[in-house]
Amino acid sequence: MSFAPSADSPAAPASQAGPASAGVPMPHIIAVTSGKGGVGKTFVSANLAAALARGGRRVLVLDADLGLANLDVVLNLFPKITLHDVFTGKHTLEEAILPAPGNFSVLLAGSGMVEYSRMTAEVREQLQKLVAEVAPKFDHVLLDTGAGISDVVLYTVSLAAEVLVVVTPEPTSLTDAYATIKVLATTQGRRRVQLLVNQARRPGEGRAVRAQLQQVVDRYVNPALEPGSAVRLDLLGEVPVDPAVREAVLRRQLLMETMPGTAAAIALVHAAARMSA
Repeated sequence: MSFAPSADSPAAPASQAGPASAGVPMPHIIAVTSGKGGVGKTFVSANLAAALARGGRRVLVLDADLGLANLDVVLNLFPKITLHDVFTGKHTLEEAILPAPGNFSVLLAGSGMVEYSRMTAEVREQLQKLVAEVAPKFDHVLLDTGAGISDVVLYTVSLAAEVLVVVTPEPTSLTDAYATIKVLATTQGRRRVQLLVNQARRPGEGRAVRAQLQQVVDRYVNPALEPGSAVRLDLLGEVPVDPAVREAVLRRQLLMETMPGTAAAIALVHAAARMSA
């Protein structure tokens, strides 16, 4: 299977800030993002956090999908305090950081708040201040972003030192992942992007997906960049199709907690080990 991007692949707004303009990102902050929704990005974020915490790391997952948050659903949490309360001054940041199953911490966002659906100067300032304040308290901070290339998503990604794109082998996911990688390369100067291939149908499919995306990036993105600054895609891991994943999601439980011996859980442990290496 092959795919080719359209000539008018989406681009970020010209004013989109990159990592440098958002301040110097701390090296242990990673944005977990995706080109399209429904690829298991939040599931991956939560279970990677649990796997990292098993290794003795202090981990925070920040639900940065402002307005369409669902990390609380995945973890079966019912927060009384959210990021909205911190942003409006009703509660402190310390009060909003909650313990989650899996021995890591979370900062949960509210859902359905239209004021966070677009990037304003106020939202930009609040996000930057929030990330800068929590980063020194943890060994790893995972920013679980929204899907796509909206200005809110791209600015949130710009606050991270590293980017992990979650993708599935489906054609629409591949096409949208390419669009995301292209925008990150051209507007934020990203030259290294990590991939996690979810729902791999056979062993080695993750490597095939990485090779396919790298080929398209080499053809359409890298020729326009300065010599020696090519975009490189690194495969963090592949998570196989596993019925245990659906069961855990439906039960609103962490796979790492309830079924740690399953194929998908073991794959996530291996991916977390490469993250912390």
